[in-house]
Amino acid sequence: MRNVDAAGLGIGDDHPPRIMGVLNVSAESPYDPSVYDDPSRAAEYVDEELIGEGADIVDVGLESANKDLDVLSAEEELERLDTAIETLESTSGDAVWSIETRYHEVADAALSRGFDMVNDICGFADPEMPRVCREHDAAVSKMASPPDLERPGAIEDVDDIYEALSMNGFTDKTILDPAFGGWSEAKTHADDRETFHRLREFRGYGRPLLVSINRKSFLKTIAGRSTEEALPVSLAATSMAVERGAHVIRTHDVAETRDAALIGAEFARDRVRSSAGDVSVEELDVTTPGEARRHLDRLDANTDLAKESVVRSYELSGLSPEAVGTLRAATAGSVAADAASTDGGRDGSGDAGVAAAFAVSERSGEETDRGILIGTPNGIESVYSRISDGSDDLIAVFDEIGTTSK
Repeated sequence: MRNVDAAGLGIGDDHPPRIMGVLNVSAESPYDPSVYDDPSRAAEYVDEELIGEGADIVDVGLESANKDLDVLSAEEELERLDTAIETLESTSGDAVWSIETRYHEVADAALSRGFDMVNDICGFADPEMPRVCREHDAAVSKMASPPDLERPGAIEDVDDIYEALSMNGFTDKTILDPAFGGWSEAKTHADDRETFHRLREFRGYGRPLLVSINRKSFLKTIAGRSTEEALPVSLAATSMAVERGAHVIRTHDVAETRDAALIGAEFARDRVRSSAGDVSVEELDVTTPGEARRHLDRLDANTDLAKESVVRSYELSGLSPEAVGTLRAATAGSVAADAASTDGGRDGSGDAGVAAAFAVSERSGEETDRGILIGTPNGIESVYSRISDGSDDLIAVFDEIGTTSK
């Protein structure tokens, strides 16, 4: 996983989760508590409620990205930039300042006048944006979007989101944002929930992740809460996002989100990261074949190996003696054609097989109607193919577990 230096602020697996607080200088922005068009009042808000409550980054929006509003031109955004600059110059707290824009002209002007990084809500739909960020050596958050400056984030299918992040490449300091929220009429809450469910897949690019989920509708509808009531669901999702590998959380509720992010980081699984001389090793955060497939694809490696990347465990009960025998036979030896075998199967089958094994009680003379099936998705599918003559109940079970791992 690549770490990013954003004006001295480290972002990535080697650093704690970073909190991006939001300031809007656009009167049409949807969340009133963060909207200020007076620089002195905006600076007070930033010092007290953003930086003062733990924000590492201040993200300044010049316009609302609401899909129902007209898109501002670059010239119109530049007219609002003075307010943002005056705010930056009036604050006393220490933070990285990010400009939210879709235009390279606005990014160039902001970076030239004191801003540190860019939050590109159109994901390099402006092909000059990467060049500007490189010239300023600036970090840039790239949100998954179509190649259209008027349609930020308007992608529904998760696989299309992943591909959109590739548009116009990356800089050395690119952070990826999968784009949660109602950016288009066609994008549903179910689309957002699937994106969140598959969040680890976006680590496949090997770059830090930013998520903006604060009080989003796809969370509010789960608990039946209004925007004003939605802080608890946002905090629950924040902890989960960080546990799943997010590095930056964009929020209007800084203090609470910071605490939730720290909890997520504390209980995230430890991954091996080590080096010796020129050789380094990094354990990937992979829990599904789909997540492994993204990493393999990044290296142009054989993605067929993805189904050998994780292990599933299932306890089966209510088995007849014949079904137990069938499973023992189906998992005897290695069931993966190209898998190396291992010795000492605890179920007495000889080789446990690296692909799948079926373990039952070892107590002498005891008959059992249950056991634990352990294997890779490929291994489970191979077992399934070997029990075609088994009981209908056993086949029905494998219809559920044998072909559903993604």
